[in-house]
Amino acid sequence: MDYVSARTSKIARLRIETYDTGGIPQLQVKTTEPEIQTLGPILALDLGEKFVGAAISDERLITTKRLPPLKRSSWKKLLQDVRGLVEGFDAQTIVVGLPLNMDGTDGEAAQKVRQLALNLARSVPQAVYLQDERLTSVEAAENLKAEGVKPEDVPALIDGAAAALILRDFLVSNVERIRVDPAAQIGDLDTTNE
Repeated sequence: MDYVSARTSKIARLRIETYDTGGIPQLQVKTTEPEIQTLGPILALDLGEKFVGAAISDERLITTKRLPPLKRSSWKKLLQDVRGLVEGFDAQTIVVGLPLNMDGTDGEAAQKVRQLALNLARSVPQAVYLQDERLTSVEAAENLKAEGVKPEDVPALIDGAAAALILRDFLVSNVERIRVDPAAQIGDLDTTNE
C-alpha cells in the first residue's frame, strides 16, 4: 500500500470516529459520510480587527506552517494580500475561521466573517470554507507559551498560531464542513454544508 492510500485509509477511519472536543456538545458529532476531498495546499485565515493570521498546509495535507500576519486595512488590500499568498504557495483551498459564540450561535463577529468569506469566495477561484474557531486564540496563546515564547512576543505570533489551529481543526475535524457558495446570500451561509 503506498503512502497516499495508507493516509486516505487512515483519514477514512478517522471520519467515522467520535472525538471529544473538550465538552462542547455541538461538536461531538459522529459521521459516516465520506470525507470531502479538499485539495492542498490549504490556506487558513484568522480574521482579526487589526491583523489576519495565516497558515498554510503542505500539498499532502500533513503539516501546517504559521505565516506572518497580514495587516488588515481595506477589503481591496486584504484581497490583494490573500491572492498573493494563494499564488505564492499555490493554495488550492481557503479556510476562514468562524468566531461562533460559545453556544454555537452567530454573533456580530461571525456575521462579519461570513460576509467577508462570501466576498472572498466571489473573488477567488479556490473553494472557500468556514471553520469553527472557538477558543483557538486561547489555545494558541497557551501553545506559544509552552513553546517558550516570551509573553511580550505572544501578541505578534498569536494570529498565525490561531490560523494554524484553525487549519489543523479543518484537516482533522469530523464536523460537516461549511463551503461558502459564491452565489449564496449572506443568510444562506449558515446552512451551506458539504
